Amino acid sequence: MGGDHHHHEIKVPDYKSYRVEDAPELLKVREKLAARGLSDPWLRNEVWRYDRRLWGTEGQRIMLTFSRGFKYGFAAFVVTILGTKLLGSGSDHHDHGHH
Repeated sequence: MGGDHHHHEIKVPDYKSYRVEDAPELLKVREKLAARGLSDPWLRNEVWRYDRRLWGTEGQRIMLTFSRGFKYGFAAFVVTILGTKLLGSGSDHHDHGHH
């Protein structure tokens, strides 16, 4: 019993590898702050969130969000339609109001 007692070494990236210049979105924030005479010394800490190698572009993230699960959802849709057609009610007539 017990868990994995082999501690895997975690590699912490060097803080110098994150530059605001590598994140155009944060560069705009820095420029807007500078226009008001302000600066954010912690802005560099957010650069990893905008790393395109890890997360892709904004458009890629949007497409992934809306397309994730699409093939399974479409397959379920087709199975539902086929099941309704094949196993559905024996009559397509609704017999409402016919005298």
